[in-house]
Amino acid sequence: MALLPQEIIRRKRDGAVLADAEIEAMVRGAVDASVTDAQIAAFAMAVFFRGMTMPERVAFTRAMARSGRVLDWSAANLPGPVLDKHSTGGIGDKTSLILAPIVAACGGFVPMISGRGLGHTGGTLDKMDSIPGYVSQPETELLDRVVRSAGCAVVGATRDIAPADRRIYAIRDTTGTVESIDLITASILSKKMAAGLGGLVMDVKFGTGAFMSDIGDARALARSIVDVANGGGLPTVALLTDMNQPLGRTAGNAVEVREAIDLLTGGPKDARLWEVTARLTAELLVIGGLAGDVEAARVKVEHALASGAAAERFARMVRDLGGPADILGKDHLPAAPVVRPIAAERDGVVAAVDARAIGVAIVALGGGRTRPEDGVDHAVGLTEIAAIGEAVGPKGRPLALLHARDEASAAAAEAAIRAAVAVAGTAPAQPALVAERIA
Repeated sequence: MALLPQEIIRRKRDGAVLADAEIEAMVRGAVDASVTDAQIAAFAMAVFFRGMTMPERVAFTRAMARSGRVLDWSAANLPGPVLDKHSTGGIGDKTSLILAPIVAACGGFVPMISGRGLGHTGGTLDKMDSIPGYVSQPETELLDRVVRSAGCAVVGATRDIAPADRRIYAIRDTTGTVESIDLITASILSKKMAAGLGGLVMDVKFGTGAFMSDIGDARALARSIVDVANGGGLPTVALLTDMNQPLGRTAGNAVEVREAIDLLTGGPKDARLWEVTARLTAELLVIGGLAGDVEAARVKVEHALASGAAAERFARMVRDLGGPADILGKDHLPAAPVVRPIAAERDGVVAAVDARAIGVAIVALGGGRTRPEDGVDHAVGLTEIAAIGEAVGPKGRPLALLHARDEASAAAAEAAIRAAVAVAGTAPAQPALVAERIA
């Protein structure tokens, strides 16, 4: 007898533990369209409120991973491990753009399956889409060629990789069901397991800009991901990292790509951005057997950056995926027509930041989506963002430089950013940037 979607939804709504067959039926229906958008939204909301047991979580993740093609790199005879990193999302988080080419320069291969913006957070795929000509969702054959030649490919899931997740992900983004440990775990790991990885490092955020603002919730999510991944044969380590302010000096799409390129090519290196990136990269090198311990891995990471090897890998990846061959030497990225400073209303130091509000302001500028079908304005965002503890003032350093499409949206964003940043005489002590390691 057919398993009716509405009955599965009702059972989960009422707190029942779903059988593997019921979970598989919902996932299968998301792929063949026998389950409607409304039913997917209702199922996600039921899971959001009722939760899943660990067996349900594993079954859901496995069904999502197997909803399409599962890559197998074993026949490729790659001379190094297949590795990846994933972040649970934040504001200004462009670590993937830096980490992937560094790992490639150190001997790893990184088929990084990334996502678009979700809720108030930016998406790595949207950032890469700001590069003219870049094919961010290549066919599997092109992905294979680029991973072989460049060592890394920062892309979205191809149409045949975890197709169930693509549909469910888009609906979650606009139905208030993002912040679910069960759904986040399955969404992340389904794509990673389908990518045929040999190792994964997770960056699980906590703080005002994270989906899991409470560190306890972030720890629970990290534990869920590590347990499901390791139980499924994917060696995984997670770091809990602070997202109580934007990571780096930019937030948006094209502006974050520019900051990543500048860092890779020897330009300014924001201390917080680099520390998170270097820690994650080092953990991944150890997982992949490319370094004996984290200290040795850090040496390799620093050398890959300083030697220019990582920048060369990034440039090769962009070229091989259809982008400009001279991406490192010429600015091909889109620019917003309105650029102006956001002045602080009083002298003082940045004492606290509502990073979520900053993310929402960037979405309102056009840098994110309010509906799955919305486009993204890749040029808008913030640069030169003042960090917590730094001095600002009406006639001194601004809170940030605003990049907008027009004066009306600029005015609204300026007001929102001012409201999101507290300026005081002193700044309180901040939580540790990397708070915990979970394995």
